[in-house]
Amino acid sequence: MNLSSIYLMAPSGGEGGIMDFLPLILIIFVFYFFMIRPQLKKQKEQKKFRESLAKGDKIVTVGGVHGKISEIKETTAVIEIASNIKVTVEKSAIAADFASNEPLKSTK
Repeated sequence: MNLSSIYLMAPSGGEGGIMDFLPLILIIFVFYFFMIRPQLKKQKEQKKFRESLAKGDKIVTVGGVHGKISEIKETTAVIEIASNIKVTVEKSAIAADFASNEPLKSTK
């Protein structure tokens, strides 16, 4: 094949316009509504849950440790896992409210 035959096989650039970008626009739309938006909603719900934590709440950490909150600080919480054992954990490590026995809602 020579260069002139390759040039003749190439589609003309004047026809497509917006139709050339339609598949890309559809992919972006699908990613936003099925992946990005639900994740943002879940993050907002988790933030609201962690801000609403109070002393005395029974919780479960992401590591599976069950305990009761004995003290809340800005970014950490002290949980009591036994009558005389207290552990300090990050608020981001708290996964669920044990009193309701339900994890945070999933948006699947």
